[in-house]
Amino acid sequence: MARTAWISLTTDYGLADGFVAACHGVIARLAPTARVIDVTHLVPPADVRRGAAVLAQTVPYLPEGVHVAVVDPGVGTSRRGIGLATPGGLLVGPDNGLLPDAATALGGITAAVELTNPGWLAPAISRTFHGRDVFAPVAARLALGAPLAEAGPALDPATLVRLPTPVVRRTDDGFAAEVLTVDQFGNVQLAAPAGLLDGLPEQVRVAGRPAVRGRTFGDVAVGGLVVYPDSAGLVAIAVNTGRAVDRLGVRPGDVVPVDGA
Repeated sequence: MARTAWISLTTDYGLADGFVAACHGVIARLAPTARVIDVTHLVPPADVRRGAAVLAQTVPYLPEGVHVAVVDPGVGTSRRGIGLATPGGLLVGPDNGLLPDAATALGGITAAVELTNPGWLAPAISRTFHGRDVFAPVAARLALGAPLAEAGPALDPATLVRLPTPVVRRTDDGFAAEVLTVDQFGNVQLAAPAGLLDGLPEQVRVAGRPAVRGRTFGDVAVGGLVVYPDSAGLVAIAVNTGRAVDRLGVRPGDVVPVDGA
């Protein structure tokens, strides 16, 4: 049986315009048998950190294929378009820190190229829509089996742009960690590995507020604050039937202490 070619798309394009459809269209014209998974197109505009987190936490559960990510406030500037090979698939997008965490989640970078081969790109490239004119056509060719090395010259992975390492530090009574993301339910995901919860008492304090160390939302009464290991293996904070982000008044990048009560 023929191998199915898979492409995933993760962007901040939204759903109100035709940007996503244009990318789908380019892929369909070049690789009509490829199947496309839309991870999300609702990454907050230009929020590279959020896009990187969503991508890295999702790609291990997708079919092996080509993963395109476009959260690209530097589009049209000197920032590079890149393709990365990993043991678990290929990644395509801007060189702005969006891709390396996902590459790590797929086993690490084994090769990297700059996407400069004009034969792989649209005949005319918009300076503001590389998703359509650069990344989608490259992904389609890769999905058809073309070798990554033909997309452009090799890059040293050490030269790739990487996002700053988020703050995670132990404290006398627990730990403090940077807010990595906030999901649509208002749950606050910290950059701390879930193992840091081990050894803390059941009653804890989060940013000075009383909370329970639990395993799921129902471990506290309605309206209660719970700290738990989330599905990505990180520490997260929720309010049972409420929004932890509003309760805590935090946003991505803030550092939140979690301490034994």
